[in-house]
Amino acid sequence: MGSPENMRAVMKLITDGEQKIVVLSAMSGTTNSLVEISKYLHQKNKETARLEIGKLETKYKQVIAGLFTSEESKKSGLKVIKKSFDTIKSFTSGSFGLLGENTILAQGELISTQLFTLLMVENGHKAKLLPALKFMRIDEDKIADTHFIRKNIKKEIKEVGAANYYITQGFICKNANNEIDNLQRGGSDYTASLIGAAIDAEEIQIWTDIDGFHNNDPRFVENTKKIDHLSFNEAAELAYFGAKILHPQTVLPARVQNIPVRLKNTMNPTDGGTLISSETDGQGIKAVAAKDGITAVKIRSARMLNAYGFLKNVFAVFEKYETPIDMISTSEVAVSITIDNTQKLTEIREDLGKFGTVEVDSGMSIVCIVGDIIQEEKGFASKVFHALDGIPIRMISYGGSRYNISVLVPTVNKKETLQALSDNLLEG
Repeated sequence: MGSPENMRAVMKLITDGEQKIVVLSAMSGTTNSLVEISKYLHQKNKETARLEIGKLETKYKQVIAGLFTSEESKKSGLKVIKKSFDTIKSFTSGSFGLLGENTILAQGELISTQLFTLLMVENGHKAKLLPALKFMRIDEDKIADTHFIRKNIKKEIKEVGAANYYITQGFICKNANNEIDNLQRGGSDYTASLIGAAIDAEEIQIWTDIDGFHNNDPRFVENTKKIDHLSFNEAAELAYFGAKILHPQTVLPARVQNIPVRLKNTMNPTDGGTLISSETDGQGIKAVAAKDGITAVKIRSARMLNAYGFLKNVFAVFEKYETPIDMISTSEVAVSITIDNTQKLTEIREDLGKFGTVEVDSGMSIVCIVGDIIQEEKGFASKVFHALDGIPIRMISYGGSRYNISVLVPTVNKKETLQALSDNLLEG
């Protein structure tokens, strides 16, 4: 969705005669621009914010000139962007907070979906706009309210009327206070999965610019291979532990309703992509992924020896500061934990200091080996350790899941770790 040409290409991809709901993100680069505008407004730098708003508005006027052929559609397109940019400009006077920021960030999806619906109608397709803010909602814990979504999307489809193609926004939603909010970056994938589950879709398709999951990170490892099929569990592990192609939460709604998810490439639409389903082919190791920005926290205390309640107290600290844990490893007198959110690290470290000596290591990466580990032959763990010979391993997680083995390494050693695992476990 980065240009008028790409929007027309998307229109060609989806108009195959099959009824569908199409979830769209903002046009390429728009969200980054809106984040910049919000940053300037937070800094009370209203002059620079107005300058950036003007640049973005000019860009969209150029998009409209190249997107539509009829004057009527061009006029309608200009009305769309005027409404959104009037909303954005309204925040250049007065106070600016989180609600204002979320409202500004929502404009990218609101513009792209309205322009795309106009394009579809101009080209003779029976398309209707389905406003996501009327049915997408998260609760007080920022978790998708699936009951509300299921009930209200069906109501909204009935309200807008019959169509072959319903166009809606990804990423944006309302929160429990009925305020504009969002599902965070990559949230359009998650939106698609939530909608697919809510309407009991035959299949959920995620279209990106690569042809599905690869068995390693092509940014760091050469000659990676596409994976034709993954189970829901395998895909969830890969998404959570760093595979950027899929939002980490995307798999859950589809898995609950047992709806297959297919990842496809807009540049190569005839390729089958990667199919994610409840079935597993039992082929053992599938892929390797890495998650950066990890911090390791070790608590060492003699009080831990033969004592019950120690781990409970440690976990209570992380719960208190709403900080999720990725990995955990314990010995007789120490427990090591990894986190990727360090906003409350100072407070966490101070509270943990009541139980023992605390050590913190930042600049770490979790490297995850994913597959149906149970299907692997005996001695698999020794293969992993052999492959990683010479690489400093900070932690290991093995046995917590049948679908992954994770190791914690310094980020400076990530690339060689990925390459070593590829050479020793994935070749051929």
